[in-house]
Formats: sequence, structure tokens, C-alpha cells
Amino acid sequence: MSWEGIEGHDQIANRFSLAEAAGRIAGSYLFVGQEGIGKATFAKALTMALACEDSGNSLAACHKCNSCIQALAGTHPDIDIVQKPTERTTIPLESLIGSPEQRLRAGLCWRLLLRPQLASRKFAILLDADHLSEEAANCLLKTLEEPPPGAVIILVGTTLERQLPTIRSRCQIIRFSTLSDGIIKQVIQTEQQQNGEELTDSTLAEIARIAQGSLSKARLFLDEELTSFRTKLFTMLSEKPLRGVDLTRETIGIVEAAGKEPSLRRTRLRLVLDLSIDFFRTKLHVSHGVTCPADEILDSTISAWNASPEEITQCIEHSLDARQGVDRNANLGILVDAWTAKLERA
Repeated sequence: MSWEGIEGHDQIANRFSLAEAAGRIAGSYLFVGQEGIGKATFAKALTMALACEDSGNSLAACHKCNSCIQALAGTHPDIDIVQKPTERTTIPLESLIGSPEQRLRAGLCWRLLLRPQLASRKFAILLDADHLSEEAANCLLKTLEEPPPGAVIILVGTTLERQLPTIRSRCQIIRFSTLSDGIIKQVIQTEQQQNGEELTDSTLAEIARIAQGSLSKARLFLDEELTSFRTKLFTMLSEKPLRGVDLTRETIGIVEAAGKEPSLRRTRLRLVLDLSIDFFRTKLHVSHGVTCPADEILDSTISAWNASPEEITQCIEHSLDARQGVDRNANLGILVDAWTAKLERA
């Protein structure tokens, strides 16, 4: 059985279970790993278990006590969750230390100093730690170095490189691995069956392969339109000369199809860029004689693309730059135009 229904991270759960039994839960943690593998879900389940009224020194939340009920509802007074607003490029300073009018009398750091209302200690989960500005990170340093007695602070990010050294040095690092294809197929199949739907083994295998260890990405590819677009995208990227106008039109079309909500469109464009980066990186690996996992669509389009390692590297860099632009809330239309223009010139 997986811990709290979270697949693929039982070893980490066991590590925390042993630490709690020994009374050695640390004050500050940094969770890192690929997007969509369950880090935030794990952090929320961990704080719920640590706050549970009936768990004792174990890490088994009862799901029935008042503390668990409020944690599940997201209303627990002692579990504070902060994340980057969708319209902002960084976590606002006021989220951590309050507005200028309430400086140090509001915000996450101040709330952690308050007496717990329901649990025996205070908890904080800081999502989107990749988007901490240097100023905001500096405001966190003292709290991370000397957390209030009993407090547990969890930062959630993707890579260590995206965190400031001063943040890394003050946290225990917990590395989350990508999920296996088997786990992704199992979870997706279960979710589909709960919705009264059934997927074939071949469809599940294809989704798991495309997802590359990310459950959230696998869920996106349940949309047949996206799966079809992936084939179209790889075909366009393999053409030489690359037709930038067509690539721009198709990319904008699939991004707008995600809906009118800006956050949905940004998520969709990130996916398009991730697919493109995967295409270019696989081509680079193949050009150096590295054997890659079988993928009929990827294999056929890569073999049709005649490009030098230098050209491929440029395409990867342009796509990574574009992805960073998405995270910086750049105008999506301008961003896509610039990206395709650079690919044309590569």
C-alpha cells in the first residue's frame, strides 16, 4: 500500500516516519523534483499527518479528527500554504512579511510566530519556491535558520539550481524521483475507471512514455487533441527549412484551445515547449550514438531531420529561453513569434 495514496515516494514517507518516531523532524525542508510528480501533494499529506490529533508519533493520519478534516478542507489554522499568484512572476514580498503598512505584523513569517490554535505546532508550505526573488528569499533566511519552536517549513521547487545558495544551505534537501511508467499507468487507469472509462494497454503505455515520469503531464495527454498535436509538432520541427509561420499558427491554436484562463494557456505553452525540448534533446542524443526509449512518432520524425549538433543545441537553448519567458509572464503571442523565428534561423 502506498502512503496516503501517494504513489512512488514510499521511501521518503518511511524516512519521515522514522524521523517522527524518533522526534527528529527538522524545522526546514526543501522538496525538489520534476513538476507533476506529487511533491506538493506529499507536503500537504505530511503536514496533515504531523498535525493529526490521533496519530501519536506515527505518520498515519486518521482522516477523522477535527485537525485532519480541516487539513483536507484547506482550512487548518496551523497549516499555512503560500504560492505564487498566477498573474505574478515571483512570490510577493507581502506574502512573507506583510504589506508596507503591516510589515512584520502580517505574512507567513509573522504567522509562524503565533501560538498554534489546533495542532501542537505550526506548519508552512511554500509552493513555487523556484519563484522566490532574492529579496523575498532574504526575508525567509532567519525563519529558515531558526524556525519557531516546533514549526515545520517546507519549500517546494523543481531543482536545486533554481534555489538561492542561502536557501539551500538552511534546509534539509529531499529529492523526489520521477514516477515509473508502471505507476503512471496504474494511477491513470484507476482514475479513468472511477470516471467510468477504460483505456487500452497500448494507450496507457503511450501516455506513460510521453509523460516522462510526470503524472500531471500524463493527465494532460488524456486529451486526444494534445496527442495528435504532439505528432504534428514533431513533424513541423523536423522540416527543413522550418516553416515558422505554420509552427506559430499551430502553437497559438493549441494554446488558445486550453481555455481563456491565462494560467491554463501558460501551462499549455509550457507543455509545447517541453515537447519541443524533448524532441531536440532526443535528436542530440541519437546524433551522439545514445540509444533512446522506443517512440515510433519521435523516432520517425527525428530520423527525417538533418541537423548538426550545433544547430540542435541552439534549438534547445531557444526553447529553454522561451520556457523561462512563460515563467516570467511574458506576452504569449510575442513569445511564440520570437521562439519560432529563432528556430527558423538556427
